[in-house]
Amino acid sequence: MTDVPQQTLDDATAVLHSALAGDGDAVVGTFDKVVDRAGLAGAYGVAWCLAATMVGDVPASGGAALDFPGIDEAGYDTRWVARFVSAYANADADTGEALFGAAVADGLLPDCLLTLAGSTVATLRSRAG
Repeated sequence: MTDVPQQTLDDATAVLHSALAGDGDAVVGTFDKVVDRAGLAGAYGVAWCLAATMVGDVPASGGAALDFPGIDEAGYDTRWVARFVSAYANADADTGEALFGAAVADGLLPDCLLTLAGSTVATLRSRAG
């Protein structure tokens, strides 16, 4: 990720610290503070940063194929995370924004962001182990 405001990086770090501690309320609280300060665009920036953390370096040649076995049977938030991370991996900000807007409209954005934070932590832990 390039040209990410320091505040966005700080917010993403706070989300990850809370998720690592297993404190879902603090994860949601951090996103709430971001929305209060920077609106939904700010929360989107933090979510995009978390997706970047999950994916890591993406080849400059474009596209990435991600495999999510059983995704069609998963809950809304899990399907949302898979699609959002795929959008990031494929540098498809339009799809990422559409998914974010759909989660807002469906009233499920907090659940999706909490699952995204948990998935990011699980990915980091699997890389470390």
